[in-house]
Amino acid sequence: MPEIDFALVEFNLTQIGIAFVLSLPIALNREYGARGAGLRTYPLVSIACCAFMLVAMDVYEGSDAEARVMYGVITGMGFIGGGAIIKEAGKAIGTANAAGIWLTGAIGISVAYSRYEVALVLSFIGFCIFQFGSYLKKHESD
Repeated sequence: MPEIDFALVEFNLTQIGIAFVLSLPIALNREYGARGAGLRTYPLVSIACCAFMLVAMDVYEGSDAEARVMYGVITGMGFIGGGAIIKEAGKAIGTANAAGIWLTGAIGISVAYSRYEVALVLSFIGFCIFQFGSYLKKHESD
């Protein structure tokens, strides 16, 4: 039976918890605005990306292998985000959700590498864009 490294469990739980918390401002904004993906999707993307990178950092040796995992994660986030975009009446809708999904994935990856300053900035700026960007956006009636 394999031994469990409880220090590593605590570290991973902390990292994934931080990724979860930093995705919440964006998730709550999208949830309460009833704009597609929300309280489940954004945190799941963030913690999954964080977890993929934590596993890669622990299992693979060398930055080349970690980079390949990161490329796969980034591509996967793009695929998920692409599913959020819908073409309707000649217009693409859901592009902000797609970008937000990608952003929360970047938060998760940043946290996995203990780059909390990057994750905090991404979380703050992402929230501000979603919260206040609609006031600056040109609307149909304009």
